[in-house]
Amino acid sequence: MSFFKKMLASVGIGNAKVDTVLDNAQVPVGGELSGVVHIEGGQTEQQVDRIYLFIKSEYIREHDDRKVRETATITKYLLSERFTLRAGERKQIPFRFTLPEYTPITLRSSGVWVETGLDIPSAVDATDRDALNVTPSDEIQIALDAIEQLGFRLREVTNDYAPRHRGPLSFVQEFEYVPTTKFRGQLDELEVVFSQHDGELELLLEVDRRARGLGGFFSEAMGTDESLVRVRFARGELSRGPQYIADLLENTISRYVR
Repeated sequence: MSFFKKMLASVGIGNAKVDTVLDNAQVPVGGELSGVVHIEGGQTEQQVDRIYLFIKSEYIREHDDRKVRETATITKYLLSERFTLRAGERKQIPFRFTLPEYTPITLRSSGVWVETGLDIPSAVDATDRDALNVTPSDEIQIALDAIEQLGFRLREVTNDYAPRHRGPLSFVQEFEYVPTTKFRGQLDELEVVFSQHDGELELLLEVDRRARGLGGFFSEAMGTDESLVRVRFARGELSRGPQYIADLLENTISRYVR
């Protein structure tokens, strides 16, 4: 390889290209994500250290009295180790992974995407970004339906920075509801965080009468058990459907608004 071609490759001219094609851009939490990574060599031979795939999202964090958006990596998959990509060569690498159960749902302003990249030494890495529509798992959907049956209207869904959260991420996805029927006048808002594991589901609730606004509750109290109302539903309870879960939630919420 001539020195001129090496120099061109190092600055990204004639560099390799990558394109990820998803089998289905809509995947439930805990479901399988599959597809094929298409790689095309540039004008010159290049070494690729590895191919990686990230699942990413954004969260809101307060900084200097401003709300700023920061990018978070939900999980990372290694697709390939080091190999040589010849000029003009085309490769296809299929993949199949399970989305973590803590992947945010893509509702309202909460976006999730797949980012694929070729790690090329001394060169501009080739990257590709694809939007992903993450839908609720069956367990979460049952809880969402139950909350709706209790007369709560979903007002906002945000990913909020929560440094005291004991989970794998530095943020939590917060569902903010307003009561429209039964609890209207008793409760300003209901804030919910979902956490599931192996078919079981936990809801962290803020049922205080005072509306605190964005990040006001969970960002401050995530690490203190006495400040949260934790409700756990086993697989068998969830299998009984939204109305059964709604009755249990109604009994729990009623104890905190009297």
